[in-house]
Amino acid sequence: MSAPACEPQSNGSIVYVVDDDASIRDALSNLLRSAGIRVETFASTAEFLSQPKTGSASCLVLDVRLQGNSGLDFQRQLVETNTTIPIIFITGHGDIEMSVKAMKAGAVDFLAKPFREQDLLDAVSSALQTDIKRRELERQSSNLHADYQSLTAREKEVMTLAVKGLMNKQIAGQMNLSEITVKIHRSHAMKKMHARSFADLVRMAHALGAGNS
Repeated sequence: MSAPACEPQSNGSIVYVVDDDASIRDALSNLLRSAGIRVETFASTAEFLSQPKTGSASCLVLDVRLQGNSGLDFQRQLVETNTTIPIIFITGHGDIEMSVKAMKAGAVDFLAKPFREQDLLDAVSSALQTDIKRRELERQSSNLHADYQSLTAREKEVMTLAVKGLMNKQIAGQMNLSEITVKIHRSHAMKKMHARSFADLVRMAHALGAGNS
């Protein structure tokens, strides 16, 4: 039987499957591949951890009841090590308590076997989109901090005072500078921060925590 349709992940995204049942791994791999999704399978969490990752957007389809380290224990381990990856739990022995624990710890979905193929594909699509958005926000934040660090000390001070609402003349008096010098520093700060408007600069400053005190 052919797999239900799912939008192909052409952006390099990948799904990792961890299940100690080879038949389940094969079935999930075939399903995901038939929907145009890259997938790698692992028989244990240790095997998953030992495999180098691509750095692409990803999610983890994880069996709750694994031999040795359980899926929930592994989820805790990932949280404790600040490893961020959306997790979709699958189980043949799930109950409400396990589901609640998994979701509270950050799982994006919890599917009890037998589940519909489309339910898994939908969960995977949602999880990958979540990771893509997270990575984009992290990239934007990294770029924002890099831009801010490119400012000189005076440019940072002028930016901080400006976003607090001080006029150029007030900033000049507080910093013992000429008003034209303040305007130059402010202009340089705008350019280096890639701010399209002063409102944009204010938004950036708030994101950085500058000018909040």
